[in-house]
Amino acid sequence: MNKKERLELARWAISQAKKNGAGDVAANLSFSRQIEVGVRDGKLENLKESTQNSLSLNIYVDNRYSGHSTNDLRRGSLGRFVEDAVAMTRYLGEDPYRALPDPKYYEDQKKIDLKILDPGYSEITSAERVKTAQALTEIAVAQSDKILSSLAEYSDEYFEDVKVHSNGFVGRREGTSFTGNIEITIDDGAGGKSQDYEYAKVRFRKDLPAPEMITKKAFRRVMNQIGQAKMESGVYDMVVENRAAGRLLRAMAGPLGGRSLQQRSSFLEGKIGQRIGSEKFTMVDDPFVISGLGSRLFDREGMAAKRRVIIDKGILRSYYISYYYGKKLGMEPTVGTSTNLVFDYGDKSLEELVAGLQKGILVTGFIGGNSNSTTGDFSYGIVGAYVENGKVVQPVNEMNISGNFTELWNQLTEVGNDPFVYSSWRRPSLRFKDISFSGI
Repeated sequence: MNKKERLELARWAISQAKKNGAGDVAANLSFSRQIEVGVRDGKLENLKESTQNSLSLNIYVDNRYSGHSTNDLRRGSLGRFVEDAVAMTRYLGEDPYRALPDPKYYEDQKKIDLKILDPGYSEITSAERVKTAQALTEIAVAQSDKILSSLAEYSDEYFEDVKVHSNGFVGRREGTSFTGNIEITIDDGAGGKSQDYEYAKVRFRKDLPAPEMITKKAFRRVMNQIGQAKMESGVYDMVVENRAAGRLLRAMAGPLGGRSLQQRSSFLEGKIGQRIGSEKFTMVDDPFVISGLGSRLFDREGMAAKRRVIIDKGILRSYYISYYYGKKLGMEPTVGTSTNLVFDYGDKSLEELVAGLQKGILVTGFIGGNSNSTTGDFSYGIVGAYVENGKVVQPVNEMNISGNFTELWNQLTEVGNDPFVYSSWRRPSLRFKDISFSGI
């Protein structure tokens, strides 16, 4: 099915729903192709290809709403599918807040090429995919005889979405992504095992790091774990590596959302215009990052994407409010989910941040733990290294940090110059002061 046919089918499905009594309809017709290759210790373990066509319908009938999806796109079958979808919606309870967005929110959609589609995707062969995954493990084996096992994966994806609303919105997205990762397990020399990984995800195949770079990073990470031990409990300065910093930011995503605000389960409720972090903490939602993993011109509801400052030098400026929750809360909608998060980056690398620690802990990963979206309290297990006078002294694990996010972000003292580009959340390494660690 080509692009024109997808658009025509989406419009036909909407017309069928309207004929059966629907008030408004949103149709999303999508196609995706994903290929995954797994190689364990140099041997091909799996090769999977998944190709999917699907139609999703959001039906609005007399203040009632329902969502439906199908993979059977034959018009003969779709006619009955649409008829049943409308009929079932009538049995649901009323929700006066359910509606398609006001068309004014579709306006001002930017007409720019976000460069999220690699035109060379169709030319990649299965042999090249397997070769990439095999190279990852072959390079791993060559690093050391301490390696017990290595699991490498390569995957790529092509997707196309056509979105049509009965009140005027029409949008289309087409893109690609490429991912390479490896997990390495080594003998730690003390009768135990250590394990770590490295990965990269990009929009264009040419931007995927060479297998040697990915594997050697994973090897260094796992070797740095040898000799891990608990440190004494105490208050330490803390540097969180950019890759690991995503765990801290994910705990902020829920409390910033309309659902949490409406259900009174957000510790950030009522904090617009108030300080929630230090002046070093600026976070911007930018959907227009060229080749960004979260880049888009419109959101899931069809509303035109806009660049928004979420946190400005520690001051909360905006929430994530979908059209639906905007109506429930009586607030202007912004966007329901994040796109690309970018920050005000500093002038120091991770190594320079670590070099500035007199007595501190470098956190390279979080293990377990939880956070409370209502109070902001958190407790996480960590792995990393103890640092004295700017030098790594001892790998550490089985330690915990605990506190409250309103305090933690005010303890942020430095931001690195190293955005993690293999995620839509381009977070840098972060330095915090006076963090409570529990250990021995």
